[in-house]
Amino acid sequence: MKTKEERASEARLAALRPTFTAAQARHAGVSSRDLALLTANEKLDELSRGVYRQVDAPETAHLDLLAVCTRVPRAIVCGESALALHELIDDIPSAVHIAVARGSHRPSISYPPVVVSQYAADTFDLGREEFQAAPGERIPVYSAPRSVVDAMRYRHRIGEDLALSALGRYLRTRGGSAVIDLQNMAERLNAISAIRPAVKAVLA
Repeated sequence: MKTKEERASEARLAALRPTFTAAQARHAGVSSRDLALLTANEKLDELSRGVYRQVDAPETAHLDLLAVCTRVPRAIVCGESALALHELIDDIPSAVHIAVARGSHRPSISYPPVVVSQYAADTFDLGREEFQAAPGERIPVYSAPRSVVDAMRYRHRIGEDLALSALGRYLRTRGGSAVIDLQNMAERLNAISAIRPAVKAVLA
């Protein structure tokens, strides 16, 4: 039979989101000792340092993304991770790729593996969308046009072949407005010189 303290702890836990931080737990009245005990009793999973997920939460294939975005809520999923979410590449990224605004604190995360990029502050939120990583849990991610433009801008980092493959799939699958949407995004990011010749080559 559960003690009064155990029932109170479980009630406080139920008030939290499926994925939460230790700081959020403390604010809800769940102590560090409670977190350690609940994790030891397999009622919580620790996804990353200080980030927990309730074991009865809905299953998801995006635990690493949830862990990182919960830990760094100001970050936006970018690069290969964003391309994969938009199904523009077949590769499964070996790390979570996130962007933070240039001039802000650069997070250091040992697990899960993370690649952090710093984007210009004045265009940081351009193309920001939300992706449902699990039922009721959404994470910020760059839109498909922004992700493709960024891939072409930084193709020396992710590889020319991967960037062109993502561009080609985007143009084939996004309908009649694909080129216009891509060019509009490229103009706003001052990257039209990287996009226009690549689009012509792919469509040729």
